[in-house]
Amino acid sequence: HLTALPRSVWRLRITQDAKYTGLIQRCAEAVYAVSRRRAGYAQKIGCVDVYAYWKHWLHVFPQHAPGVKSKRIICLELWQKEMIARYPEALMAGLIHSDGCRSINTIKVTLVRGAPREYMYPRYSFSNASDDIRRIFTDTCELLGLRWTRMNARNVAVSRRADVQFLDRFIGPKA
Repeated sequence: HLTALPRSVWRLRITQDAKYTGLIQRCAEAVYAVSRRRAGYAQKIGCVDVYAYWKHWLHVFPQHAPGVKSKRIICLELWQKEMIARYPEALMAGLIHSDGCRSINTIKVTLVRGAPREYMYPRYSFSNASDDIRRIFTDTCELLGLRWTRMNARNVAVSRRADVQFLDRFIGPKA
């Protein structure tokens, strides 16, 4: 969330689940890497806000606008597309850590001759109400050579064994 303050300063606030201390630390490190501003922390019930003040946040997030992101257009700038092309794994990890998860999917199948069987396999899923943000996810999957499937209106999955193993190499757990 970006908030305009006096003298053309912006405050970036990123709300994190308090139980994922590793992601909170990585978020603060990313804030510093981009802005050279040390992040502050504000505790809330079950959450931690990571925040920093800087005049240039609006340039880093040109998609910022009033209203909820799922109801407005999210269009990437050319420089953002170039960054994604250079670092697709970093974007994918961020997307999964923010709006996705790795889970074990279980399906039950009844064979023509025989008892029902249960299959379990790991998969990554991503959920977002914004069509544009889901498209950024699926475009990044394609850039990485991953097969994805649409589960429903808001959810996308990556389930193929080789693709899950590939993602496991750089995403890691939410910790």
